[in-house]
Amino acid sequence: MTRLFSRRQTGVGSRATFEKTIDKLFRLLTLGLAIGISLILVAIFGVIIWRAWPAILEYGLGFILSMSWNPVIGRENYGALPVVYGTIASSFIGIFFAAPLGVGTAIFLSKDFIPTQIRVPLIFLVELLAAIPSVVYGLWGIFILTPLVRPLSEWLYNTLYWVPIFSKPPIGGTGLLASGIILAIMILPIITAIARESLDSLPVDLKQASLGLGATRWQTLFRVLIPAAFPGIAGGIMLALGRAMGETMAVTMIIGNVNKISVSVLEPANTISSLIASQFAEASGMQVSALMYAGLVLLFLTFIVNIFAGFIIDRTRIR
Repeated sequence: MTRLFSRRQTGVGSRATFEKTIDKLFRLLTLGLAIGISLILVAIFGVIIWRAWPAILEYGLGFILSMSWNPVIGRENYGALPVVYGTIASSFIGIFFAAPLGVGTAIFLSKDFIPTQIRVPLIFLVELLAAIPSVVYGLWGIFILTPLVRPLSEWLYNTLYWVPIFSKPPIGGTGLLASGIILAIMILPIITAIARESLDSLPVDLKQASLGLGATRWQTLFRVLIPAAFPGIAGGIMLALGRAMGETMAVTMIIGNVNKISVSVLEPANTISSLIASQFAEASGMQVSALMYAGLVLLFLTFIVNIFAGFIIDRTRIR
């Protein structure tokens, strides 16, 4: 009997040692993956800085503030201010349209509004938008969106020409407005999915307590559930903003690719990613370095967006 008990005790001890070993290996594996991701990020920054270094030495920080982009050999002069402006403007136009629509769609697709038989197919259709290739969005924008935006742009100019953002006559249907709309459609699944998950993950007791205190369904939604889920919703919006800043093909096909700054959203513009995509294949010498410098600026812009998103989430959680 004593021998049997000692065997059982030995088995329990060996099992605990085995589980500890597995836990240690798992921690080492996750640590290795985290370090690997960090090394990849450092490598990306390192390669871009190395290739952009000649332009950094030549133009310095004036590259970000310069308006000129002249690749003619012998008179080369590069500046990224118009494409930085186009990147930020088109992204914020996209967020302006996508954020309310995405959050509203997430509220509609939450558990309390529609039956599961309808909710699941609608969720699948919304998330299917994220699987459509960017170039397909671009083709759709050229053949469908641009003809629809053209009369809208003309009406906005003819009616609201005294408003600065509509003060210039549109050139076809291309421009910041069209690119912002296509970006809004592309980032809509990101905002909707994250906002819906944030709402669905809230404790059921939170809603029941609000209703038990006499609040209506809409009061519970806007005064309790949305404020509680706001960190996740804000994080999803900022993540979508970073995605919009880096979008390439769809924007390249409908933004107009004109390196200039205009207050009017009806005029053509350009973005950093569109500039790189349209010129990198034929670039050489200092132009390659300038394009890599522009890519470095885009990385820093997305980095700032992520930091700002983390700041908003932390501040909201503290409250």
